[in-house]
Amino acid sequence: MQKDRTGKKLFDDLEQAQRAAAAPLAARMRPRTLAQFVGQRHFLGPGKLLTRMLQADRLGSLIFYGPPGVGKTSLAMVIAHQTQAKFCYLSAPAATVKDIRDISAEAQSRLAATGAKTILFLDEIHRFNRAQQDVLLDDVETGVLILIGATTENPYFALNGPLISRSTVFRFEPLEREDILRLLREAVRDPERGLGQLHVEADEAALGFLADMCDGDARKALTALEVGVLSQKGAAGEGRIKFNLEVAKESIQQKAVLYDGTGDTHYDLASALQKSMRGSDPDATVYWLARMLAGGEDTRFIARRIAVCAAEDVGNADPMATVLAAAAVQISEFVGLPEAQLVLAQAALYVACAPKSNASAAAVWKAAADVQNEPVRPVPLHLKDSHYPAAKKAGFGAEYKYPHDYEEGFVPQEYLPGAPKKYYLPKDIGSEKIIARHLQRLQSLIDKGRMSQNAKIDGNQGPVDGQG
Repeated sequence: MQKDRTGKKLFDDLEQAQRAAAAPLAARMRPRTLAQFVGQRHFLGPGKLLTRMLQADRLGSLIFYGPPGVGKTSLAMVIAHQTQAKFCYLSAPAATVKDIRDISAEAQSRLAATGAKTILFLDEIHRFNRAQQDVLLDDVETGVLILIGATTENPYFALNGPLISRSTVFRFEPLEREDILRLLREAVRDPERGLGQLHVEADEAALGFLADMCDGDARKALTALEVGVLSQKGAAGEGRIKFNLEVAKESIQQKAVLYDGTGDTHYDLASALQKSMRGSDPDATVYWLARMLAGGEDTRFIARRIAVCAAEDVGNADPMATVLAAAAVQISEFVGLPEAQLVLAQAALYVACAPKSNASAAAVWKAAADVQNEPVRPVPLHLKDSHYPAAKKAGFGAEYKYPHDYEEGFVPQEYLPGAPKKYYLPKDIGSEKIIARHLQRLQSLIDKGRMSQNAKIDGNQGPVDGQG
């Protein structure tokens, strides 16, 4: 029996070694210790939160949130080794509630028998629906399972509130250029996990190109390195393999722009575009526009954002901004891509460079707030519709003064009953300068009319206190 067990162990070790050798370079280069892990210094490193949790052996359930290829799975595996816990892996798109319950039952038995903890790493946890997420709650709360959920989606929208409240959320950022370079150099040198046995001569310019083009995604950079090296393995024979800039460019082919049309990237880039237009930065504006277009964003969505910004942030300071934005909405849909990028860029840059005033937007926001929060003001009789017989009999519109019958096309009369309100306050910029001056002139006519009316009233007064 001893021989059988030994033979089985040798077979299992051989099978495991073969699987490891067949794994892609990015998988083989996963860190085995915290010292080998790169990036995420904002929560991992001396004195940082996650490091303190591991050192104190007070690890609770965690949610790892960030883009692909930044170390979420790798860190989960390192943590499992660090805590000596049983590590179980599930991919949410393929997992079922039964899979979770089976792991939970084993975890309870393990905890009762040996006191050993169980870490359940649930990749793409956002793909679990609400009911599936609820299955995890009891075991997470009682500590039967230490959950590490990985997601590229914003967990505050994608996950149940109760699950979030039982977990600590760590946001992963794209790796810095130097971090990617460190991984690439290590992959070239390491004979066990990397490509060291192939005797690769890698130019720094080639590695730097991969580090720049991968946008902080270590998996993308390592995959391109592996493709470039292995594609030359046969031709090089027993000689050294040269990985230069030309090979690097061939290996990564066209750069894939990370973009999620419904998630955080979609809203973050839309926000960046609109805030850059509002902030009068044409260069930032056209960059974020190009980024959205490269990611496949709907041109109608982009055109709507430009139109909203034209009305809200430029307004009457330059009314042509809204006209141009409206044209961009129609033309971009009419011509489609790639030509639509031209009209979208023209409109976005016009809005970015135009003088800014939110006076129109502020006016309607203040008026809307009064409509909601104050008693509704009635329409004055002289402003009511008088185009039907019963209205005329009721006196609707009878005392209305037609402005064009008066000099300068203006006559003071009440348009808004109740306490005076100033909603529209044009700014002293762009075309609103002219509007402001015009309104000031009309106000002076109103004030002059009041003075004249008051003089008539004073002149018609009788004797005061018996004086003749």
